[in-house]
Parts: sequence; C-alpha cells; structure tokens
Amino acid sequence: MKNSLLHTPEGVRDRYNLECARKEYTRKRIMKVLHSYGYRDIETPTFEFFDIFNKDRGSVASKDMFKFFDKEGNTLVLRPDITPAIARAVAKYYAEEDMPVRLSYSGNTFFNSSSYQGRMKEVTQLGAELIGDETSDADAELISMIIHSLRASGLEEFQVEIGHTGFFAGLVEEAGISEEEAEELKLLLENKNYFGIEELLHANEHVPTACKEMILRFSETFGQIEQISAIKELTDNKTIIASIEYLEKLYQILTVYNLEKYVYFDLGIIGHYKYYTGIIFQAYTYGTGELIVTGGRYDKLIAQFGKDCASVGFGINLDQLMLALDRQKIAIDADITASILLYEREKKEQAIRRACGLREQGVRLQLMKKFREKTLEDYLALARRSFIDRIYYIDAAGNEQVIPVEERLE
Repeated sequence: MKNSLLHTPEGVRDRYNLECARKEYTRKRIMKVLHSYGYRDIETPTFEFFDIFNKDRGSVASKDMFKFFDKEGNTLVLRPDITPAIARAVAKYYAEEDMPVRLSYSGNTFFNSSSYQGRMKEVTQLGAELIGDETSDADAELISMIIHSLRASGLEEFQVEIGHTGFFAGLVEEAGISEEEAEELKLLLENKNYFGIEELLHANEHVPTACKEMILRFSETFGQIEQISAIKELTDNKTIIASIEYLEKLYQILTVYNLEKYVYFDLGIIGHYKYYTGIIFQAYTYGTGELIVTGGRYDKLIAQFGKDCASVGFGINLDQLMLALDRQKIAIDADITASILLYEREKKEQAIRRACGLREQGVRLQLMKKFREKTLEDYLALARRSFIDRIYYIDAAGNEQVIPVEERLE
C-alpha cells in the first residue's frame, strides 16, 4: 500500500533537480522574448466553469475534460485550453478598450484522454494573444514571436507550417455538402482516412469533379509560397482564392522580418480547435512526435463572451519542446549548483552569521549541522551526488576550512 503511494497517476509525472531547473530556465528565456514584444502577463484560474470550454466555444470535447463539482453543484473543469479563459478575461477587463491588447501567459493545461506513446495529461503551455487587431501584420508578429521564442530556447532546426481555414471552408462551399457532412469530412481528413473520404464524396454525386479531385489532394497542398499560389489557377472559388492571397500577403511581411526560411505553407492544416477563423499555424521539430506550437486566428471567440473583436494567438507546449531539446542534445545553461556550510554543533551562532554573509555575496548555500555519527567523507559523498561544488566546514574550535568537491554525479 505504501509503495503504491509513490506512483503518480497515468499521464502525469514528477520533475526535479536539473530537469526541473532546465525547464524553468527555458520557460524564462521564452517569456523574455514575449515581453520584448511588449506583451504583458495574464494569469487565469487553473479551473473554471464548464461552460467556458463547452462545445459552442469550439474548444476541447467534453469527454476529454477533467470535471468536478463545487459545493453549489456547479460543474467545474481543469482548464484544457488557456485561450477561451483569456477570451473570458478580455471580455471582462477590456470591455471598453478599442485598441489592441497584447497578453502573454504561462500555465498548465489538463487533457483527460487515453495516454499513448508518452502523451501527458498535464502540460505546461506558454503563449501570447494579440487582441483587437485583424490585420496580417498582427499574424506576422505572432509568427515572428514563435520563431524567436524557439530560437531562444536553443532550438535551431524547426519548421513553422501555416495554413488558412478559408481553404477548407471554400472546398465545403464549392462541394455543397451539409454541415454534418462537412464535420465528417473534416474528421476524415484529420485522420487521413482517404478511403472514407472517397466513400463520402461518392455518396454525394452532386459534388463537382474538380472539387472532388481537390479534396482528395487536400493533404498534398503544401510547399513554398509559389506552390500555394499556383493553386489559384485550379479554382474560381472566391473563398479559396482570398485565403491564398492572404497567405501571399503574410509571406511578404515575413520576408521583411527575414524569417521566411522557417516558414512552410500547408493548406491541409485544419486546426485542433473549431474557433479558428483565419490563418492557423503549427511548429514541429525532430525528436518528438507531437507539435511543439499550435495557434491561429479566432475572430469570433471573444464575441461569445460579450466583446466583438478580432484575435490571434499561439501556445508553446513546453514539455514537448524540452523533450526535443533533450533528444537533440542541445545544452541548456541551467545551474543548480550550491555549497554546504557544515558546522559542529558548538559553533551554531558562528555558522549562522557566516551563512548569512555568504548568501549576501550571492552564494547558494545549504546550512547543515554535522551529525556526530557522520564523517566528513559522508558529507563529501552527499555533495558529489547533490550538485554541491564545495563544503565550508567550521570545526569545534571555530576554524573554517573550504573543501572543494572535485567530482559531482550528474
């Protein structure tokens, strides 16, 4: 029974010592980038009312949320997604603001799905939201922030894929299928179930042949901007053409940022959340099977809370990013090294005064009274396995000796 209490539930884990320090170091590096763009932090509650994330918001499915009840019987959930919570907060605190608002955040999200391939149910997410700006300049700013954030983490080999919801919307519009069939088609495309797609299209004989071919080639609509631009010649659908022209405009802005080498276009991106209304983007690298960044434009979401304004944002999955950094063997300059001030019990007052002085000098110091049954070698062994660089030892006569720890166990 006691041993069972040492284990964590499926989908969560402990982090400690150097791993924890490296994660916090990387988090601070990324937040520094977000702040350099003038974004200011917002912190929303870890749990909220269920309705904040319900089906109408286009967030996470109800079955994938951790739910519980308060004493009044209200249904509460651990937040599965931070964006709707920020949308609620913006509608509350910035209701009268008619100029852009820039917000950054850091927090954990919780996803109650079956774990597989190491997927975690609790994830640390960092991100930014630009509220009240519907322009391509805002979209480019967010993509620039993603790239600079990933580079600040130490990552160099990564790709940001950009798509647009207008492409899928245009295909559905041209196909003339129902809303239910559109949702089914979206699910089939997300799962890359091409046999299912063919069956669905075959059952709808009224769908134009050219449209059917484009839907079947949906997953192949990716590449450099020139390849995406060429698709305009294959259709006269205004929604599809407008979405591609928007991406062309966005690309031109990114060339001014000199970031085009990190950008790749993929019209096959549909997006995890239904609230996306314009561009959608995601970033990936090798060393992890999960996306390290997701985001997009969600111009209709905040209106559901009472404030009609455009918005765009992104979230970085810090845990997946840390996994990628580790597997790519990218060094993270996090230091948890400290020292020990070890004293004989007769010299407690001297030791405390000395410890205070060393800490004022910036030394990370653990103050320890020496147990009679322990030897100096026992404390050196502790130091070697505990990221300790030296031991300050005050003996019974009040003499101080500095003992370097030459070998530390990583």
